[in-house]
Amino acid sequence: MLDDRRSDNPDGSRAEHIVRGTIITMDPERRIIDDGAVALAGDQIIGVGPASEILTSFPSSIVTGSAADLVVPGYINGHQHLTGDRLIQSSIPDNLAPGESIFSWVVPVHAAHTPDNDELSASLTLAESLVNGVTSTFEAGTVAHPERVAAAAQQVGARVTIGTWGWDVDDGPFAGPVDEVIDRQRQLLNQEYGPLVSSWVALIGHDLMSDELAVAASDLAKSYDTKLTFHISPTTSDVESYLARTGKRPLVHLDELGVLGPHTVLAHAVHLDDDEAQRVLASQASVVSCPWAYLRLGQGITREFRHLQLWQAAGRLALGCDSENAGDSVDGLRVAALFTGLAKDCSVDPTVFGAHEGLELLTIKGAEALGVADQVGSIEVGKQADLVVHDRTGVSWPPLGRDPVLQLVWGNDGRSVRDVLVAGRVVVRHGKVLGLDLEAATAAAAEASEKLIARADIEPTSCWPTLPPQA
Repeated sequence: MLDDRRSDNPDGSRAEHIVRGTIITMDPERRIIDDGAVALAGDQIIGVGPASEILTSFPSSIVTGSAADLVVPGYINGHQHLTGDRLIQSSIPDNLAPGESIFSWVVPVHAAHTPDNDELSASLTLAESLVNGVTSTFEAGTVAHPERVAAAAQQVGARVTIGTWGWDVDDGPFAGPVDEVIDRQRQLLNQEYGPLVSSWVALIGHDLMSDELAVAASDLAKSYDTKLTFHISPTTSDVESYLARTGKRPLVHLDELGVLGPHTVLAHAVHLDDDEAQRVLASQASVVSCPWAYLRLGQGITREFRHLQLWQAAGRLALGCDSENAGDSVDGLRVAALFTGLAKDCSVDPTVFGAHEGLELLTIKGAEALGVADQVGSIEVGKQADLVVHDRTGVSWPPLGRDPVLQLVWGNDGRSVRDVLVAGRVVVRHGKVLGLDLEAATAAAAEASEKLIARADIEPTSCWPTLPPQA
């Protein structure tokens, strides 16, 4: 519980804030500190250890929490659409043919989005992210108005990396010639939105980018020392269309173009053959797995779980929640639990992957894959003070549990998050986002949704008959 307990400071040393609890550090030794504490000054962590030592070293600091709490690094969502889907959340039918949900629903919605829609949608998605402990969000590359998404992130206090539309098909919204698309990407990279908001180069992917655009985007990302992300091979139809167009499988072709590398973040990459998997590993490209989307959309993740094979070969992996009409819920712990369960079941080997590895992908391993492990992903001195405090007084937390990681991944989700700090700033207190009037935003979303649906000319309906309310 957040409060303001202070003690005298005889030697002048001072942290501004101390957070107590059992600390899952995710440091190189993966230490778990019972009755530990984290000392913060400004946006950084300046001390981690047993509570008795930290309280003695920094005796005049504000102290929050108790030994009963669980403190973990902020969770990392490596692939999230912040605009478009939120205002029609869980409204796209889930029994559509492959590709229909994108081109008959998602694309028209994005084309009809206003700047106000972008900011409102991002505000709500980031609010849900924060209350579930997701402190770092990597946008998936479908933002039309980056400055409005940046404003949303600044208001709620989230750490965000933004991507904007990048494709050169003939009839897609925001599509254009290669030079125009690259110029739009460059303009975003040149913007400064404050310390918590960054940008990367984003392409839509699949057959929606020419070879010329893919190479130019890759070169741009490398010249700015940032990442390039794009969607690739979530379904078998993507592979088939690529083969028909190029005569080669997608990642073989892109590797031969020089697009793959440590700067490349591949969203999905579900349907790979052995050659493609080896090229991902050899290039040190990263893959973001969004398992809820693959199950929700029936994309075949259980037939051959390549993501587990990449992990077993020391590949670079992160986890993502995707959109609110694919993964739907923006809760990293649900994703980590599902990935872990799929790894055990698809391999028919319960020893191959466990809750601890799932939490690694959600924190430090995800940070490494996305190139931010020097800042976030673990609770260590010198890193950013992104912390999540889980309340363990609820019925879902057994009082005599000996391994908090098992209890966290298998037995809990974002509903046990009580407090969240990003860069040392409290952004969630007692489960409430401090930077957003959620009641007003929800009311605004209801009104905006009706207008957006009309402009996009879509008709979300229930599969079952729904009776109108009685007068």
